[in-house]
Amino acid sequence: MGFFSGNKFKRANKTKLDKLFQYIVFPLVLAAVFLLYALSPISSKDKGRELVVNIPPNATARQVGDILKKDKLIRNSLTFTLYARYSGLDNRIKAGQYTLNDSLSTPALLKELVKGHQAEMSFTIPEGYTTMQIADLLAEKGLADREKFLQTAATADFSYPFIEDLPKGEKRLEGYLFPDTYQVNGDYSEKSIIDIMLKRFADVVEELDYQKKAQKNGVTLHEALTIASLVEREAKVDEERPLIAGVIYNRLRIDMLLQVDATVQYALGVTKPVLYYADLEVDSPYNTYKNYGLPPGPIAMPGRDSLLAAVKPVGTPYLYYVARPDGTHLFARTLAEHEINKEKCNL
Repeated sequence: MGFFSGNKFKRANKTKLDKLFQYIVFPLVLAAVFLLYALSPISSKDKGRELVVNIPPNATARQVGDILKKDKLIRNSLTFTLYARYSGLDNRIKAGQYTLNDSLSTPALLKELVKGHQAEMSFTIPEGYTTMQIADLLAEKGLADREKFLQTAATADFSYPFIEDLPKGEKRLEGYLFPDTYQVNGDYSEKSIIDIMLKRFADVVEELDYQKKAQKNGVTLHEALTIASLVEREAKVDEERPLIAGVIYNRLRIDMLLQVDATVQYALGVTKPVLYYADLEVDSPYNTYKNYGLPPGPIAMPGRDSLLAAVKPVGTPYLYYVARPDGTHLFARTLAEHEINKEKCNL
């Protein structure tokens, strides 16, 4: 008889196999299942959700994983980190803005970040915005640092002749950042964003032959742009823009205070639905209730229609206008007529 019986030998082998399965095979299978699940897409292709993601410079694989997990593009941040390191791609992730889809697996997402095919971002600057409002808008969209944008606008050098003689400061580019829709790719900076808006302004004024038209009206390009900004902030109806410009020119010709409410709001730094007499006393060179002539510069970014109105004003006898509740205006030749119009508008 052998040392072990046949049954005992079978039981011993079975026990070893059970332990092998229990402690090695089963955990490996579980790990593989977890890994496949962790690397799998969040959504199916037909239900995929696109999201713009910002990867900051010098971000580690773990930090990138945390960003993707927070945006619900991956299932597990640690799995992303380990996969990136195992693949040797953890140091090849490129910073920038990306349009990513949660129907992509973790390996596919990592591949996009390594390729560096960054998203093209779109933003729209509304007509009548100020430099500060543009900075706020871009910061809200994650396209620029607000303070850096304002600092760049105030002090950076730009090679455009129309701003060469403008004093550096927070209001330097007011009026010159043309309101439009722009696209930028991931490789941009605050300065490059400002530059594309200045380039657009340069193209528009060249197309309109703006400087020559301004000179025909007896004003410089900067003064015409300032008038255009007043028109932009005062007019709500396109048809009235040349008429409001005509009133402004009429007042300038007879050395009459412009008394444009929008200049007071600009001086106050806030847009109020109603201005009070105390507001009209604000001490600022932009306050056209206290200072004769045009303010030192534009108070907003005028659009194309306001630019044209400033160099093609309507010849008119009017010196006054008052806004109706619907945004249109009543115009008057005399103060007496103006007072009647104010009563009609319940002012």
